[in-house]
Amino acid sequence: MKITCLTENYTNNPLLRAEHGLSLYIETHDKKILFDMGQTDLFLQNANTLGVDLSQVDIAILSHGHYDHGGGFSAFRKVNQTAPLYVSPYAFGSFYSDKYIGLPGEISADFLLCPITQNTLLVNGITLYTVKDLPLDKTVGQGLWKKEKDTLVPDTFCHEIYLVIEENGKRILFSGCSHRGITHIAAYFHPDVLIGGFHFKKLDIQKDKDYLVKSAESLAKQTAQYYTCHCTGKEQYTLLKETLGDKLTYLSCGDTIIL
Repeated sequence: MKITCLTENYTNNPLLRAEHGLSLYIETHDKKILFDMGQTDLFLQNANTLGVDLSQVDIAILSHGHYDHGGGFSAFRKVNQTAPLYVSPYAFGSFYSDKYIGLPGEISADFLLCPITQNTLLVNGITLYTVKDLPLDKTVGQGLWKKEKDTLVPDTFCHEIYLVIEENGKRILFSGCSHRGITHIAAYFHPDVLIGGFHFKKLDIQKDKDYLVKSAESLAKQTAQYYTCHCTGKEQYTLLKETLGDKLTYLSCGDTIIL
């Protein structure tokens, strides 16, 4: 399996540009998958620079209902009119932080939309999980809201879905932002490899240090190899790595993973 980061908050490649968002291109032994589409068409521009042909994508997945993961969808659909889009129907709510952060409205009308309401086997070895019984880590999710009847209430992230691919004897988990809590997610799935954002970026490196260290210690108890990006935060990553060492790697825009 080969995973290429098409867009993320940082890049070490001078030929690519980065943005606050996430898009991963995944090549299994027989499928090509696009996991999230960033906030603009930048992921498509970077794909072209990297020689990745997104017209050949078989499966498109939107991990949750935030603009920095689905804002580029219309650009994807212009180059690919065959890949179904898998997304939670709850992803089309009105989500806020200090501003509106929901998805573009046109996604809900996509002609290949496939709503995911329960754990779903897409093809052999590729499964989407809704994980309705996963606990909610309120520290990670603080400051994120959903509008219900003109009132902002804390988001419960029921719109978040997770991708698991089983290939070459490994169980690989993809999580867009891990709003429900990366430690809960890792403990629930027990993957061999976990790839995605940890949503620690907004945590204060001093005030929340104990929480971050305990999170790293919890992750260290798992046997997984971690590749993190996007909403984890560079300072927070550095702190986590003090505990996790070689078990944790930062995945920048343009980087690839071979598993």
